Amino acid sequence: MEDSVATLIDSTTTKIQQLQKAFAELESHRAITLNLKWKELEEHFHGLEKSLKRRFHELEDQEKEYESKTLEARELLEKKEAAVVAKEQASLERLQEKRDAAIFAIANAREKQRKVSSEESAVVTDEGQGGAPSMEEKPPDAMAAESNLEDIKVSSESGEAEVKLYPQLVTLCEDMDSKGLHTFISDNRKNLAAIREEIPLALKAAANPALLVLDSLEGFYHLEVPNLDGKKDSNLLGLRRTCIMLMECLSVLLTSPDLVSVPDFISQDIKKQAKAIAEEWKPKLDVLDMDASNGNSLEAHAFLQLLATFGVASDFNEEELSRLIPMVSRRRQTADLCRSLGLAAKMPGVIEVLVISGRQIDAVNLAFAFELTEQFSPVPLLKSYLKEARKASSPVKSGNTSPTAQNEVNDRELSALKAVLRCIEEHKLEEQYPVDPLQKRVLQLEKAKADKKRATEAAKPQPKRPRANSVGYGPRVTNVATDKTFYPRVADRYPQYVYDRPYVYPGPADNHCPPLMGSATYTLSPSHGNYFGNGYQYQAPYLH
Repeated sequence: MEDSVATLIDSTTTKIQQLQKAFAELESHRAITLNLKWKELEEHFHGLEKSLKRRFHELEDQEKEYESKTLEARELLEKKEAAVVAKEQASLERLQEKRDAAIFAIANAREKQRKVSSEESAVVTDEGQGGAPSMEEKPPDAMAAESNLEDIKVSSESGEAEVKLYPQLVTLCEDMDSKGLHTFISDNRKNLAAIREEIPLALKAAANPALLVLDSLEGFYHLEVPNLDGKKDSNLLGLRRTCIMLMECLSVLLTSPDLVSVPDFISQDIKKQAKAIAEEWKPKLDVLDMDASNGNSLEAHAFLQLLATFGVASDFNEEELSRLIPMVSRRRQTADLCRSLGLAAKMPGVIEVLVISGRQIDAVNLAFAFELTEQFSPVPLLKSYLKEARKASSPVKSGNTSPTAQNEVNDRELSALKAVLRCIEEHKLEEQYPVDPLQKRVLQLEKAKADKKRATEAAKPQPKRPRANSVGYGPRVTNVATDKTFYPRVADRYPQYVYDRPYVYPGPADNHCPPLMGSATYTLSPSHGNYFGNGYQYQAPYLH
């Protein structure tokens, strides 16, 4: 392209010469005199030629400058890329070194532990060959308890489970003290997570762990107060949660793979006792309202956990058990509980009931737990839940809605939005259900809620304070002239009050008003703090 442009520019001289010949021939044949001279034309064309050449050279310089800058940028980019690759390689090398060091340390620790274990076993063998130690005759339950306690010590010393047991837990389990166990858990409820992890190991110290847990169920239903509302009694709620936790911990103990030396915990006698308790509890579940429990019924959970822990579910009808699942659908243990009870085949029907009753969030959780998402698609269920929540939250006539009712409507919609967002995050549904519109709506509702709260607080009447002066309090009577010089001086910012008769004011040590000096006397109430300088009485301020 550049060569062709340069060739055209160079050929302009030839073109001008040809044009000169043509112009001379035209001039020889002219009939009239032309005012235009050839020299003028030649100067004009030469000017155009110089202008084109100058512009051409400028473009060439700009192109060279652009190429040089592009080359520099490419070289800089290559250097940065090489530096990043080098840093990545160095990081990988350091990571590999740390990994190799960690593996080496673990291998050394295992080797040392293996040597210590072999030495201990050799010492035990030597003692056994030297002579059998004398042992007092003990009942089988006591011997089992000692064996279980020794298993706890060995497992904690060997490093297989890094557990720091509460000594009280082990002692209570050894004594088979179910009431003391309840009291200890209630007193240490702040450390419930740590206690929950250690109870299965502590139960190994009991002579009969299953019987201990069965004994702990006493008092789950208060017989002496049959009409007691368990949802309002915090002590009863705590006791029921503890009962459920102890049954769950016993299940963990029974399924633990390292308890080969523990005898069969669940005897036929224990199963009969568990079945009797379950049959006693079952009629009380018939009066429960599934909608009122909202998927969080402790009574239904305890009943199902009793059947699962003690293996007596086969004595009850599966259809009746599956009807109890919606009452515990919000409990985190629901999926594992259903598997333990053998109700996996009943889950499609349970999920269908949850969807019909407007609890799509629980339905989605169970659909994921039992891999039924193809049959129950999560996103349509979540959208349906939000739609129903907004429909239920929409007032019939916005003009007739009170501020309190509107706040409740917004709170319900806000709770529904947050529940859907948690479900989407938990099951990683962001690609199928974008969360940006939901988050914007949450921010909008929270901002409206905060604005209303500020407006309500600003509209509250502020309690008036007594005037900060040294005079006593008395009734105010206007339009009555009297001698102002009798009264002590008040701060200039407060107006002078005019009274119908003189008062005698006490010293600064007493702010109570004494009787008047006139014939009429007035007695102020001891609660004089509610009276102010203008003589009017106000109610005490509200405590917030």
